Formats: sequence, structure tokens, C-alpha cells
Amino acid sequence: MKNFTKLGDVSNIQEWLQQAKEIKKNPFSHKAFGTDKTLGLVFFNPSLRTRMSTQKAAMNLGMNTMVMNISNDGWAIELEDGTVMNEGSQEHIKEAAGVLSQYCDIIGIRTFASLSNQLEDYQEKILSKFIQYALVPVVSLESAIRHPLQSFADLITIEEQKNTARPKVVLSWAPHPKPLPQAVANSFVEWVKETDADLVIANPEGFDLSEEFTEGVFVMHDQDEAFKGADFIYAKNWSSFSAYGKTTEAHNDWIITEKKMALTKNAKFMHCLPVRRNVVVSDEVIDGANSLVLEQANNRTYAAQTVILKFLKNEN
Repeated sequence: MKNFTKLGDVSNIQEWLQQAKEIKKNPFSHKAFGTDKTLGLVFFNPSLRTRMSTQKAAMNLGMNTMVMNISNDGWAIELEDGTVMNEGSQEHIKEAAGVLSQYCDIIGIRTFASLSNQLEDYQEKILSKFIQYALVPVVSLESAIRHPLQSFADLITIEEQKNTARPKVVLSWAPHPKPLPQAVANSFVEWVKETDADLVIANPEGFDLSEEFTEGVFVMHDQDEAFKGADFIYAKNWSSFSAYGKTTEAHNDWIITEKKMALTKNAKFMHCLPVRRNVVVSDEVIDGANSLVLEQANNRTYAAQTVILKFLKNEN
């Protein structure tokens, strides 16, 4: 495995899930592989769970960690070749990635969608440039269109919590006051499609995800109908793909409530966090006995630890 940016970098998802569960039982059992190794984490946007869980994963493996917030601590990075750098940017990606590769054995990169240029976002411009010029493996800590560490943790959570061999999993759009990227939703669909689950996407008209991710998945525009018989409800907002980056103040009735959860088969509630309470989901649901949000956050550590260990052991 050269890099970890998407599901396609995983050789066998069931084997990875099994290893993650074993690591969770004994998280300090592989320290010999990480001793005297360094993980560098580079953030272009804020993070809580990704930052802390990945640092903890590295420490569980005996690694050193270094963290840098580019927007606050670093120079503005130029991505284009041939640019005359006489204005805003002070450092070129070629040198930045090359220097980091000298300090680190693995580099984690977190970027965010611009939501203004669909082509650049879906080409993963920043992440792709880092991979192009880095001399060590790169782990995506979220990118413009995917969040594979989150999705891996979500699969671990579903595997632990499911009560039937083939659960019905509903990814439901939910309201949000700001336009958000499609990364978590895209990645969740990409990963769940590879498991034995009945996946349904529920979103209002005009908010369908890219067909690159939804091909073969049943998409519904009636949330109540989609919830019927569900075993898991995964709530997430995303801005429009067709009217790229746009959102709307309408559809506030898509908030996840106890009344809607009552339509399900006693479903578990999932969300990647952070979440805007009583906008995306009601207090009663997220604080209820069927809420898995803290379990998901906890599994972020073991997802990251599995990925890092694969690199340290030169496995895929």
C-alpha cells in the first residue's frame, strides 16, 4: 500500500475489520513496529477527532508525532508549477512535501473542499500534489471528497453493533445552516457498498451525491419511507453536487427526531461529529440509548491504528 486515501487502497476490507477489532482488544501489542518512527500530521482545516485519535493511534504504536496547522503556523503553499511566486504564497508544495518527508516516516494530510470549484475539488488537488511530491506514504485525514478514516471507523462500529447479517443502513441528509462538503457522505457510501448491507440514501431533490459514488445504490427523496425497517440511521448534511456547493434554508423538516426514529426497526443513530444539536438531530435522539456517536469517535483510534500499522509492516 503506497498511500491511504480511499477504499481502493484496501486489499481486503473484512481482513482489515478483523485486524481493527483485534487491535481494539489489545492496542499496545504492536509497539515494536512504531518505535523510533515519526508520524507527521498536517492540517489545512480544523479537527478534533481526527487529530486526537490519529495521535493516540500513533502513540499506541510507540511512534513520535508532530502536528502542524498550515493556516496558523505555516507558510502559504503554492500548488501550481511554473508560478512566479511574487504575491501570496511563500513556499512551493515541492519543497514542503519533500522537507516533511525527511522528518517523517508517514505523513497525514487533512484538506477541505473549496465548494467553489467542483473540478478541482473532485480532482483532489491539494492531496494529489502532496502525494506527487512526498517521498513517504501519505494518509488522508479527510480530503475534498472523501474521509476514509471516518468511514473505516463507521464500518467497525456497524460490525460491532449489528443484530442481523444484512442490516438496512440509511444515509440521511439533514439540515445545516452552512454548506458542507460531500466528503463524509461520499466515503460512507463507498465503504458500505463493499459490505453485506442494504444501503439506502435519503436526501431532498437537488441534493443527490455524485453518481461516481451512488451508482448501484437506491436513492430516495422521501425520508420517512426510507427510514422504514432501518437498522442504522447515519445523519449527515452535504451541499448540492449538481448546483455545486449550494445549500438551502428549506427542508428543516429533515431533522432526525424521535418520531422519525420510531419508523425504523429500533435503529441505531450515527453521526461523524461535530453535530449541531436540534438542527441536524434532536437532543432526545443523540442522547438516547441507541446513539452510537461516542462509539464511532472511539473507533476512530483503531481505524487509524490499523492503517498506520499496515504501513509500518509494509502490508496492504
